[in-house]
Amino acid sequence: MSEYLVFLHANQVVTVDAKYTTAENPLGVIPNGSMVVKDGSISWVGDTRDLDLSQYSDAKQIDCIGKTLLPGFIDSHTHPVFAGDRAAEFEQRLNGVSYQDIAKAGGGILHTVEATRRASEDDLYESAKQRLRTMMSFGVTTVEAKSGYGLDWETELKSLKVIQRLKNTLPLSVIATYMGAHDIPADYRQQENGIDAYVDVLCTQDLPQLAKLGLADFVDVFCETGYFSVDQTRRILQTAKDLGFELKVHAEEFSDLGGAALAAELGAMSADHLLHINDKSITAMKESGTIATLLPGTAFYLRLSHYAPAKKILDIGVPVALATDFNPGSCMTENLQWIMTLACFQMGMTPAQVIESVTLSGAKALGLEADRGSLSPGKRADIIQLDVPGYQHLFYHVGINHLDSVWITGKKVE
Repeated sequence: MSEYLVFLHANQVVTVDAKYTTAENPLGVIPNGSMVVKDGSISWVGDTRDLDLSQYSDAKQIDCIGKTLLPGFIDSHTHPVFAGDRAAEFEQRLNGVSYQDIAKAGGGILHTVEATRRASEDDLYESAKQRLRTMMSFGVTTVEAKSGYGLDWETELKSLKVIQRLKNTLPLSVIATYMGAHDIPADYRQQENGIDAYVDVLCTQDLPQLAKLGLADFVDVFCETGYFSVDQTRRILQTAKDLGFELKVHAEEFSDLGGAALAAELGAMSADHLLHINDKSITAMKESGTIATLLPGTAFYLRLSHYAPAKKILDIGVPVALATDFNPGSCMTENLQWIMTLACFQMGMTPAQVIESVTLSGAKALGLEADRGSLSPGKRADIIQLDVPGYQHLFYHVGINHLDSVWITGKKVE
């Protein structure tokens, strides 16, 4: 027997569905809207006056008067599996030491690697579980989670097993990304041609083993000066692609190295960061259908001089996703609502553009737009209710959590 859930009289139903969008209404907002959920999927959306409630007399009804309904938020770039913290480095940066200088002195990612290698799988799981629960409390219903604080096969595998446990035990969707190429292990850095030797290990040993285990959906590489060159990144990603993985690239965070153009060349699902991207690379991403995942929290946290050129990227025609980049070194926040506010104030995105970036475009960055990212009939009933009269209030009234409640596949998250 089918199970129905009816949301009634929402001040706004923000559909993010092209069926309802116009130039004046870019998010397809339905005032005084209602929605019907059947067996975990959306079956009807529209004006409350057009809903025949007599068909749903036995359904559970949710009174949404004065509230706003949106698709569940999608955080498409996070690093939640790690041990320890980098609070001391945070204070160093406040005193003028750069992220790169901290890394050269043995801090940064490698500091977290040491702690993560020592931690048990259970300890990593418990800490990551709490972080993802916090993300849910801000409206996230789908999250991408990367490994990358192991930099050896045993610890990367341990991290991916943690992500699998999170998938199996939490109500939100968890998408796994393998990032063994997050940095170069310390012992390889000390070798002549050590980075190439580490790339050999990734391509000939680790990635083939990973493909057999099925523990990751994506492979990501930090393509940056001092980390992995464009040619090294190409080799890793081409190997991953040949093994059946989807691709992501950390690109143009600190320099215009060419990672975004490479992402486009290889058909990566997304290129992320992009603070130093050039126009030619943006155009290449448009032609390849590669999503630009922007991470303004990281620029803010590192006190960088500028942010990714979101408006230019959008004007050229590349969809923008926004994500927290939650990680222990350069953006220690699970609060996607805060990131959304930064995107408006620091990158000049409109509230409508920001909402699309954490819903439909976030889904596109993970290849999930067919079943989530908008309040459309046939899609998953991943729905958030905000205690605001309209989506603009998310940005107008800053610094608080506007979430009222969350439903994932039609089930309320308590």
